[in-house]
Amino acid sequence: MTTRRATDNSKALDAFMTTKFQIDAMLERLKALSDAHFESHPDEITWGHVGTLNHYASLLRQITHSAFKEGEHAA
Repeated sequence: MTTRRATDNSKALDAFMTTKFQIDAMLERLKALSDAHFESHPDEITWGHVGTLNHYASLLRQITHSAFKEGEHAA
């Protein structure tokens, strides 16, 4: 018979929370940048801006697909 011992996961929890706070800070910064229209004026938008924004969206899509098990990460 195998007996499981209680393990101290405080270091893992600390690392998890540190990373969570980092993600929260990045999300807040991205939200603020989005609210400011990615610091672009409508009269100055070029296809370069579109490409940059599509690149950002692609990277975020990879994250959301992984987090929510969608797209290529779907079961």
